[in-house]
Amino acid sequence: MLIEALGSALLGLALSGAAVRVLPRRLPSPRVVLVSGALGALFGAYLTHTALGPGHNTLVATFGGGLLVAAVVLSLLLRPDGRSGRSSPRTPFSVPTRG
Repeated sequence: MLIEALGSALLGLALSGAAVRVLPRRLPSPRVVLVSGALGALFGAYLTHTALGPGHNTLVATFGGGLLVAAVVLSLLLRPDGRSGRSSPRTPFSVPTRG
């Protein structure tokens, strides 16, 4: 269990470090991203370990679950790209009128 926790935390840190390196302008501060990635991976490993139950302690599946949840948590931190140059022609949730 200790190896699963440490390994998943390291995988989460590696994933969030790569995200900070590749997308620095679209993410909040690197400290927030690194902590979110590690905690997301720990929660994902715990969730996978609990879902598999006793007798199914596969390290690869636990790491995979941790990595998937960390990726989802990091995707929630992304901000929209400011370079699109496209503005919405109408406000969100507005009803088009014929007039």
